[in-house]
Parts: sequence; C-alpha cells; structure tokens
Amino acid sequence: MVHGKKLAKETLLPSVLEDDDAETESEREQQEGRGGRPRKVFSRGSVDSQVDLRGPTGQRSSPEGEVLDGAERGGGEEEEEEQEEEEEEEGEEQQRDRESVISDDDYDTDLELGDRQEAYDPTGQTRYMEACKMLQVVPASYFLRHMQNSELSMMHHGLGPQGTKALAVPLVTNTSILRLNLQDNWMEGMGGAAVAEMLKENCYITEVDLSDNRLGEQGARAFASMLQENTTLVSLNLSGNHLGDRAALHLGPALTTNTKLQSLDLSHNALGEPAGETLGDCLSENTGLRSLSLAWNSIRGRGAVMLASGLGANIFLRTLDLSYNGFGKEGAIALGEALKENNTLEELDVSNNRIPPEGAIRFAMGLKVNKTIKSLNMGRNPIQSAGCYGILKSIQGNPESAMETLHFSDITVNQDFEDLYVAVKEIFPALAVNHGGRIDTFRKPKA
Repeated sequence: MVHGKKLAKETLLPSVLEDDDAETESEREQQEGRGGRPRKVFSRGSVDSQVDLRGPTGQRSSPEGEVLDGAERGGGEEEEEEQEEEEEEEGEEQQRDRESVISDDDYDTDLELGDRQEAYDPTGQTRYMEACKMLQVVPASYFLRHMQNSELSMMHHGLGPQGTKALAVPLVTNTSILRLNLQDNWMEGMGGAAVAEMLKENCYITEVDLSDNRLGEQGARAFASMLQENTTLVSLNLSGNHLGDRAALHLGPALTTNTKLQSLDLSHNALGEPAGETLGDCLSENTGLRSLSLAWNSIRGRGAVMLASGLGANIFLRTLDLSYNGFGKEGAIALGEALKENNTLEELDVSNNRIPPEGAIRFAMGLKVNKTIKSLNMGRNPIQSAGCYGILKSIQGNPESAMETLHFSDITVNQDFEDLYVAVKEIFPALAVNHGGRIDTFRKPKA
C-alpha cells in the first residue's frame, strides 16, 4: 500500500513529495476509518488549511498546488489515460481552429489527375510532368519553356498520341496560350480526341492548327462534338487528316449550331461527293464562318451542285476555296446561279475543277449581276480563251462589279481577249488579270 502510494506520488507530483512527510498517522487513520480511500493532504507555506489533492470530481492538483482538471485515479496507468484524453482534446481543438480559418471545400483550386488531387498549379508544369510520368512519355522541353507564351508552335515534334494526351492535361487550365499550332505530330485519332476534350474546357485558345496529324474519322467525330460546346475558338485547321467520306456527317450538325468559328480548313481530307451534299445544307444555315477551305476533297457531281446551292443561301461567308475538286460543267453552272443570290462572298477559288468553256460561260452569268466578288481564281481549268473571254465580258457588262483580280493561270488567251482587257481597263483601271500567256507568242514567226 505504502509502496504503491509512493510510486503514484513520484509519477504524478514529484515536486510535492516533501510535503507528504508532514502528514500525521492520525490523519491517515481518520481517513481510513471513514471507509473511503486514503486522502492525501499537505500544508503549503503558512496556510493551515488542508488541500485535497484529488479535489472535486474531475480535478487534480499541479505541483504548485493549483487545482487542475482530471482526477487522480492512482497509479501510472490512470495518469497515462488522462494525458491521452488531454492530447486528444487538444488535437480536436486545434483541428477545429484550422477548419474555422480555412476549408478546402471553400475553394475550387484542386485539379484531378487520375485518382490523385494536387494543389492548383498556375504554370501547369507540375501537372505536365506527372502526366508524362503516368503515360510513360518523355516531357517536351520546348513546351516547358514556352507554355506561358501567347502562341505555342510545336510543328514536327513527333508527339504521337500519348505525348499529345500529356500535353493536353496542363492546357485544360492554361490561361496564357491563345494560338496553338501542333501541325504534323502524328497524334492520330486518340491524340486528336484529347485535344478536342481540352478545348471543351479551355476558354482562352482562339486559334488551333492540327493539320497533317492523321486524325481520321475518330478525330472528326471528336472535333464535331467540341464545336457544339466551345464558344471561344475562331480558327480551326484540320487539313490533311484523312477524315474520310463520313466526316461531313459528324461535322455538318456542328457547323449548323456553332456561331463562333470564323475560319475552317478541311482541305486534303478526301471528303468525297457525299460531303458536298451534307455541307451544302449546313452552309446555307451557318451564321459564323467567314472563311472555308474544301480544296482537294474530290467533291463532284451532285455533291458539287448541292454545295454551290448552299453557297447561294449563305450570307456570312467571305472566302471560299473549292480548288482541286471536280465541279465540272454542272458544278460551274450551279456556282453561277449561287453568285446571283449571294451578296457577301469576296474571294472564290475554283481552280483545277475540270470546268469546260461552256461551264465557264454559264458561270459568268452570275458575275454579270454580282456586286461583291473581288478575287476569282479559274486557273488550270480547260476553259480555253473562250471561257476567259466570257468571264471578262460579263465583268465589263456589270458596272457595279467589285472585281479586282482575275486568275487564269496556265490558260493561254488570244488577241481578242487582250483587246477586250484593254477596253475593260478603261472602266475598271484597278483590275488585274493573270493568265498563261497569249497564243500568238507560242507560234513560230514566219520567214
């Protein structure tokens, strides 16, 4: 009993051991006689009153004699429990203090990368490095050096699908880059889809060049979905991506609903004749595009006619490139009819479209009433000098014509055309005509 008591005192209150010698045997007997537990009392200084170390329930004394919380239960085991309770209470109180100052729920600055959460990184470098590590690709040092520029040009860097996916991760929240050029990086459909998803979230990038990346139909589908949600992109180049003849089925509805995109390049994609029919309907309803290129897409026959009809109803397009297709005679006639109705188009390129002389003359009927066309390219078409003459004659007969430049490259003309050109220059002195030379210059002079 005495040994246990002494151990308890050494453990709990070692500074007051000397006070316990002042306790009398009678006091111990009185306390034990009352049937309760022995009570420890001591006198402090000149104070005659006795102080109960246990004190009221839930209190204990400090080495200086001050009353503290927690009861003396006897033994080191009871003291350890009290200390653990105090530490838990202090920990909970500190946690409440921290939560009262700031809470993660109050701020939307955490960005997810897989199942992990990272603090907001304004440069995006951390997220890019982690994405490269996760996708097992080598980080592009050029991107790390220029990711805060307003224009990022990474042509021919060989990113591939995985490298493009890693690049798209920091671009989701990047606020510096406004123009993005990733031409010829062999990103394929998977990489293209990653860029498209990024553009759904990024609201700063306005110009994107993804030409020559073999995006295929998967890429066409991804960018069609993006164009129905993105409201900041104004220029998109998807040239040379092997989109295929089904691409127009995906892109058509997007071009009907999107009103922000102003420039679209779909050249060199083998869209085929069906694309002309689909895009023709969409072109008549589009209210955003100012420039459209459909060059090198094998658009011919009914597709060419339907596309030309859509042009007639469009009232926003300024530049249209239809070069290297197969419009032929019927397509040229349809374009002429469209120019009678269209009053906004300023530049038209129909070079290399297998248009014969008759098709050119019928096409020229539209130029006779059109008031907006400034530049017309009919080069490398078998329209011969007669077709060139008919087009120039229609301009002469339209006093309100806005024509400034006529391109008849690789088409030879005769003296009649040259004489007419001299007469037209008197009416339109600023008109410039380029052709493949005069027929007479190729003849051998007589001996």
